[in-house]
Amino acid sequence: MDIVKHNEIAWYKQSTDAQSPWVQPVNSGEIDAARRGDWQVILTPTKPVPEHWFGDIRDLDVLGLASGGGQQVPIFAAAGARVTSFDNSSQQLAKDRLVAERDNLSISYEQGDMADLSRFDDESFDLIFHPVSNVFSETILPVWRHCARVLRPGGRLLSGFMNPDFFLFDHEAIDRGGPMEVRFALPYADTESLTKRQIAKGQQRGEALEFSHSLESQIGGQLDAGLLLAGFYEDHWDTQATPLNDYMPTSMATLAIKS
Repeated sequence: MDIVKHNEIAWYKQSTDAQSPWVQPVNSGEIDAARRGDWQVILTPTKPVPEHWFGDIRDLDVLGLASGGGQQVPIFAAAGARVTSFDNSSQQLAKDRLVAERDNLSISYEQGDMADLSRFDDESFDLIFHPVSNVFSETILPVWRHCARVLRPGGRLLSGFMNPDFFLFDHEAIDRGGPMEVRFALPYADTESLTKRQIAKGQQRGEALEFSHSLESQIGGQLDAGLLLAGFYEDHWDTQATPLNDYMPTSMATLAIKS
């Protein structure tokens, strides 16, 4: 199965339907505030990224990695960064373009797989912003290796990712009122746990294929790629999104620096 293509189609559907919070572009008021230096963004569902994780981003080369949707990337451009938006979804990239054209922002756009940044030269960026999205990639070690390669010395990688324990549970059954009980072994993969029929129906609903990744591959993978961990936090979601929110943080974020 071509997972990248499958997820591109699913995200086109999700972004076009415009129900998900991850496909809602920021408004012009938020862009104006960012131009004045008043802005914040999220790597995970609710908690704003600490300001000191960014430093001063004015005149920095910033890569929004799998970060399309008209949200973070336009904010960075309004705050004075030179921004490239890289996403698998043409429709999510179109949301970035919509905000850029509406509010006179300069953004470069590239469509592709987050695990393949070979089109970019070594040491091309000062900062990479990678919100919770590698859940849609079957493998993540290439993501970290490419990030380390394209970052300049001292460059920063800000990443959000799902708590792997989230994938122990059958969330569709829970949503139907079923018990909250462990069903799946980790690492989890939709391609191994769902039928072809379920996968096809999910794509029609705008549901991309998902994969859990261990903390060893999430955090250890960044360290093995030559990055140094400099910041960490956990985040909850909301109970409407998942009842697990009452019991554990569902996501986390890291700040890594290239030495």
